[in-house]
Amino acid sequence: MRNRNYFQNFFKSIKSTIYKIRENMKKGNVLIYYLIFIICFLMISPIAIYIFLGRDKKDSSHIEYSLQDSSITKSDIKIKLYNTKEDKIEEIPLEEYICGVVASEMPASFHIEALKAQAVAARTFVMAKIKNKCNKAKGAQICDTTHCQVYLNEKDKKESWGSKANDNWNKIVQAINDTKGKVLTYKGELVVNPQFFATSSGKTESSKDVFASSIPYLQSVDSPGEEVAPKFKSTKDVTYKEFVNKINSTYGNGKMNLNNVKSQIKILDRTDSGMVKEIQLGKVKIKGTDFRNLFNLNSANFKLEFKKNSIAINCLGYGHGVGMSQWGANSMAKSGESYDKILMHYYTGVKIKNINK
Repeated sequence: MRNRNYFQNFFKSIKSTIYKIRENMKKGNVLIYYLIFIICFLMISPIAIYIFLGRDKKDSSHIEYSLQDSSITKSDIKIKLYNTKEDKIEEIPLEEYICGVVASEMPASFHIEALKAQAVAARTFVMAKIKNKCNKAKGAQICDTTHCQVYLNEKDKKESWGSKANDNWNKIVQAINDTKGKVLTYKGELVVNPQFFATSSGKTESSKDVFASSIPYLQSVDSPGEEVAPKFKSTKDVTYKEFVNKINSTYGNGKMNLNNVKSQIKILDRTDSGMVKEIQLGKVKIKGTDFRNLFNLNSANFKLEFKKNSIAINCLGYGHGVGMSQWGANSMAKSGESYDKILMHYYTGVKIKNINK
């Protein structure tokens, strides 16, 4: 209503000004004519600018995306998923897909706020994949494995839950509905690496220490309360012979031998959270993450215990350690923190915004 009155008064002023121009022209007052003309021009300019530039301005609390170069709304978004088991591409509505991911990636027994945090992280991940497709998805945008995000449809997931199927699924759906369309952004742009993992050692890792690239929102943060996680601690025993053979077969220049193995191994550097950055094995130096992959360990945060016939590799945490710890998120949720506080804790400097047309 206020805008309507404004324009009515504005056009009355224009009409009055035009009348004055005509009167002054009749009287030969050319100078006054020009002055009035300039005044009119200055009055009209802001309106023209508003009409041609201002009308398309978006609310900064939303973020714009496009799929295959065409505008989309939340209800229009469908995800092209590569089903690895059936070797085919499926098209699934976004929020239905997020239900399948959250149900597969996080225990349904977790606090609802932790499930909500997982939903936002999962939604952000797949939105990033719309423009940067998975290279293992055979033309789809994303695959259904740990290479991207694990996804199971409602039917298959319910079968795995047994008698708790309906209650678990309803809880997952609630978490998705309560965060519908919400994604993580950093400095106004979609977060393209919303990393998450199972369990930390009490502190998450910085991306530069694990992925060799410094991502500002993936910094090391404290993550207390995870000692209750079933894989917070794990141990793997490897015989000395198996250990030496694996190193020498993988790294020919390692040249390890069975004589006093302990003296041939040295941890050279660790991150602030305790993850091994570099380890020396005989005559070769490798990354802690490579050592983890070589022996299929739960994490790169490990210590070596030299026993009589074997080496015990004792690990803390489960996963790469970067981004949001799922068990840490559950601990925060149980302490009364909301999903947005959880996300802003694990992803430094992010904001939560809505997908918008």
